Amino acid sequence: MNVLHVCANPKPTEESVSKQLSIAFITRLIEQVPEAEINNVDLYQDPPPHLSLAAWRGLWQAAFDPNHKITKEEQKATEYARGQAKLFNQADVLVLTMPMWNFGPPSIFKAWLDQVLAPGLTFDLGPDENGTVRVRPKHKIRRVILLVASGGVYHEGDARDGLTRTIRSALEFVGIERVQIAWADGQNPLFYGDHEFRKQTAIEAAQDLADELAEEFQTSWSASQ
Repeated sequence: MNVLHVCANPKPTEESVSKQLSIAFITRLIEQVPEAEINNVDLYQDPPPHLSLAAWRGLWQAAFDPNHKITKEEQKATEYARGQAKLFNQADVLVLTMPMWNFGPPSIFKAWLDQVLAPGLTFDLGPDENGTVRVRPKHKIRRVILLVASGGVYHEGDARDGLTRTIRSALEFVGIERVQIAWADGQNPLFYGDHEFRKQTAIEAAQDLADELAEEFQTSWSASQ
């Protein structure tokens, strides 16, 4: 099992609830699947550039113009995207760790998405038998585990939740529909006196997701590999 873990939280672990969720998840997973390969990408240690015009042309222009020849400037501007896309395409599982900021994901994570989800890298665009252009994934990701912490409390389908909507919509575009979430909400102690209980509940949920993933891997994935 190849796991790509992308972390979009600048805080040290002792101050970051989402990072504590990821430690609980990964520790439990490795206990049960010690052969799992974990590739960690810390976006604050290796930050993605915002998508420049040169990078956009280098990644997207060929989708509209098959005669486009990538320039040296465009090649250089897409080096980060190509490196991250390689990790993405090798992964069976994508683990995303982040807080909710201003009702959405941190902007550094959106910058990463803009780099990685591009034609020729993680998917191809082409006509089907009826001539309709379709997205053809180049990756093999089976599921996404989303580990989130937020100051406020949000119910499923909450209109204020721009985080899971952004992630689900972007990943569904490239054929990834299975997104599971462990969410430590209510982490602002000024408003929620039960924030520690909420954190512990989310940690247990993250561990349960690891158990489920390990069981599925051992019973079905390993047999097919």
